[in-house]
Amino acid sequence: MQEQLRLPTRHNVAAVIPAYHEAAHVREVAARVCAQLDRVLVVDDGSHDATAERAREGGAEVIVHPENRGKGEAIKTGLHHWLGEPEVEFILLLDADGQHLPEEISRFFSAAAGCDAGLFVGTRMNDVREMPFIRRTVNRYMSHRISRLCGQEVPDTQCGYRMIARALAPHLLAGTSRFDYETEMLIVASRKGFRIASVPISTIYSDEVSSIHPLRDTFGFFKLIRRYEKES
Repeated sequence: MQEQLRLPTRHNVAAVIPAYHEAAHVREVAARVCAQLDRVLVVDDGSHDATAERAREGGAEVIVHPENRGKGEAIKTGLHHWLGEPEVEFILLLDADGQHLPEEISRFFSAAAGCDAGLFVGTRMNDVREMPFIRRTVNRYMSHRISRLCGQEVPDTQCGYRMIARALAPHLLAGTSRFDYETEMLIVASRKGFRIASVPISTIYSDEVSSIHPLRDTFGFFKLIRRYEKES
C-alpha cells in the first residue's frame, strides 16, 4: 500500500534542475524557482561554461559533476541530495533552459491536492499549436507506446517537468543515465504501484539547444523500451 501523501507547499517541495552548458538561462530560471520554493538545487553536469556560477547568482544551491554523466545521473544526484532532508516530501524536476515556467509550479501543487499519485508529469498536449509537427507526432507515438508499458495513460511521456513524491524517489536511484532515464522513471513508478497524474503546462520554445545525441540517445531509448516489453 502506498503511504498517504502530505500536501505540497513551498516549504516541503525541493527542486532539482539538471543543467549542462546553460549559462545563458540558468540564472533566471533558478531565481524564478527560488521565488516559488525554499529549496532549489542545480546539478551542473560537467559544463565547461559558467553554468554553476550563474546558478549560484540565481540563488540556487549547486552540485557540480566533474564530468558529463548524463541527465539521468544529474537527476539522481539531486534525488539523493534531497532524500537526505526529512522535511522534503516532494521533489520537483524542471529543465534549466527556460522551457518550463516556474510560475506553473502551483499547478503541480493543485494536482497533488486532488489525488494520491506518486508522480506528476507535465503535459503540453492540451494545446499543441506551438509544438513543431514532427515533435508532436513523435511525442504522441512514444507516449502511446510507453503508456501501454506503464498500464496507465501518460499523455506526454517526453515532458521533463515533474513532481515526485518522497515515497517513490528511492525507487528511482538506479537505472539508465541519460535522457532515457525519464522514460524509465515512468515504467518503474508504474511497476512499483504508483499512480501517474498529468498536469497541464504551457508549451514554451525559445533558443534552447537540445543536448540529445540523435543516434546514441535514440538507440538507448528503443533499447530500453524493448527490454521492458520483453519483461512484460
